[in-house]
Amino acid sequence: MARKKIEESEIFRILKEAETGIPIKELSRKYGITEQTFYRWRNKYGGMELSEIKKMKALEQD
Repeated sequence: MARKKIEESEIFRILKEAETGIPIKELSRKYGITEQTFYRWRNKYGGMELSEIKKMKALEQD
């Protein structure tokens, strides 16, 4: 199965939705990601703002 590229803004939006109380299973189904992916993102990007996530991604690419 091909992996789709999810932008930083969408990762940020998904994490913010989870903070509002939407169940993780529902978010996983809605966005087509696994729960493991969600938890990996939360560990990596949790508590960051969108600009910080973009900076981090840019540094990783360099």
